[in-house]
Amino acid sequence: MPIEGLTEVIQNLLVTIQNDLFETAKKRRSEMTSVVESYDEFKKVLDKKGGFIYAHWDGTPETEAKIKEETKATIRCLPLENPYKEPGVCIISGKPSKERVLFARAY
Repeated sequence: MPIEGLTEVIQNLLVTIQNDLFETAKKRRSEMTSVVESYDEFKKVLDKKGGFIYAHWDGTPETEAKIKEETKATIRCLPLENPYKEPGVCIISGKPSKERVLFARAY
């Protein structure tokens, strides 16, 4: 490859690499994110698939502690732009839940 124009070629290649890595990461995140309706389903997905799990939580530290104690999963975040911001019932307590939160295990 000629030296002339090499800087532009390398800059474009780096942008392409960055975009490809980002798209691959977003695809993997999407593939490894599940939505569950019950605690039994939560445990099955956690054990068989892993990844992130959207589940309803009643907002209490006691419920979060029980989930952590029984499954080793903890809340990873309460997304600001939550695609599952709908009312429901907590998978453990059955109490009202404002939205689903993201759970996962640390590895």
